[in-house]
Amino acid sequence: QTRLRESGGDSVQPGGSLTLSCDASGYLDCMAWFRQYPGKEREGVAAIYTGGLLKYYADSVKGRFTISLDNSKSIMYLQLDTLKPEDTAMYYCAAAVFKCSSGSWWSRHEYPYWGQGTQVTVSS
Repeated sequence: QTRLRESGGDSVQPGGSLTLSCDASGYLDCMAWFRQYPGKEREGVAAIYTGGLLKYYADSVKGRFTISLDNSKSIMYLQLDTLKPEDTAMYYCAAAVFKCSSGSWWSRHEYPYWGQGTQVTVSS
C-alpha cells in the first residue's frame, strides 16, 4: 500500500529556509511536491524521477528550491531557500508509477497518491 506523509512545515521570515520531508512507502517512479493557495488549485513545485534522478522545477522556484531523495529512495526532500511571502501555502507530497517528463510532471491529475500536506508560512 502506498503511503505518503509530509513534515517540516513551519513559519519563517522572508529570506529564511526550510526543509520539507516526505516519507514514502511503496514502489514509486515519480515523486513531486505541489502547493496550494486558499481557493486555488494545486500547482506543481518540483518533481524527481526515482529511476534516473531527473529533476523538474516550476519557474517560480528555480534556483531557490531543491528536490532530492535519500539513498533508500523512500524519503523525498524539498529544500526551500530564500523564501518569499508568496511561497506561503500548503505543500503536498505526491507520487505516481510513471516516468516523470517535462510535459506532465506539473499536472496534479497525473498523481494518484497524495500526502495530507504541511503548511509553510513566510511572514515578517
